[in-house]
Amino acid sequence: MKGAAPMLADQLVAKFRSVDTTALCDAGKSIRVMDSGIRARSAEVRVAGPAFTVRCRGDFFGVLRAIESAAPGDVIVVDGGGSEIAFAGEMFARGAVVRRLGGIIVDGGYRDIGYVRGCGLPIYSRYVTPMAGTTSQLGELQVPVSCGGVSVAPGELILADEEGMIVVEPDRVEALLDAAAAIKAAEARVVATLNSGSTLSDAINVDAHTEALRSGAHSTLRFLS
Repeated sequence: MKGAAPMLADQLVAKFRSVDTTALCDAGKSIRVMDSGIRARSAEVRVAGPAFTVRCRGDFFGVLRAIESAAPGDVIVVDGGGSEIAFAGEMFARGAVVRRLGGIIVDGGYRDIGYVRGCGLPIYSRYVTPMAGTTSQLGELQVPVSCGGVSVAPGELILADEEGMIVVEPDRVEALLDAAAAIKAAEARVVATLNSGSTLSDAINVDAHTEALRSGAHSTLRFLS
């Protein structure tokens, strides 16, 4: 995804602004969702960018190397093995801002939350803790990792908002974003129907779906308009 990344990132961010992770998950049930134990720690929560992965254990030097190696827009995804030590803090967040990165996601701890909670860089972590690891190991950069209970390969797209974090293959993202936009448009029509005083059954095939399920027929719950 390097090389064409800046143009793709611009298109991605523009489309992602009009949808959310819930609509994307409705559009693709096989989407990988990071577990909710990894939470937003920063003022900004929306993430959209390619993963720059790092694996480290008990040592945070690899995270520093990742921040200094990643391209603008990249999202640092740290496989810290879920360890309750800090793999990054204020200085790393500030360094990532200078390099115009897209965010930092740590399956492990983060610290200096007094600064981070007001930071415009999206930062997620499993723990908040004052204790940092060592700086004597290189770590592994740009390798397949596990973060939040799902696999993440370098260059895969990380999308996050108030609902959670998802991982999407680059070759699927355009179709998923278009499908999510269609879902949001349909939901807007349902909202208009409800605002007019009508019920959910006026906007969704509740009765027909109920009868089909009772008879054993194939059916899909769907919007009526």
